[in-house]
Amino acid sequence: MKLLYFAWLRERVGLAEEEPEVPAEIGDVAGLIRWLAGRGDNFARAFADLSVVRVAVNQEYVGLDQEIAPGDEIAFFPPLTGG
Repeated sequence: MKLLYFAWLRERVGLAEEEPEVPAEIGDVAGLIRWLAGRGDNFARAFADLSVVRVAVNQEYVGLDQEIAPGDEIAFFPPLTGG
């Protein structure tokens, strides 16, 4: 699983991307975020307010209940605004 972090999420986490070994029992985005938040203060701060975090799985916007699989690319980013 490849995880991508953008904008202030990247700054708080301290990584642009990573390929962690996610426990097999994690099957959806919400579970992944809970697991990530437990990895340290930097992750906990990044995912403290999910109302300002958007998620894409394999380049498609998804909700927290979206199922995930080991080969997925999951991106975390703030809401986008246009101009």
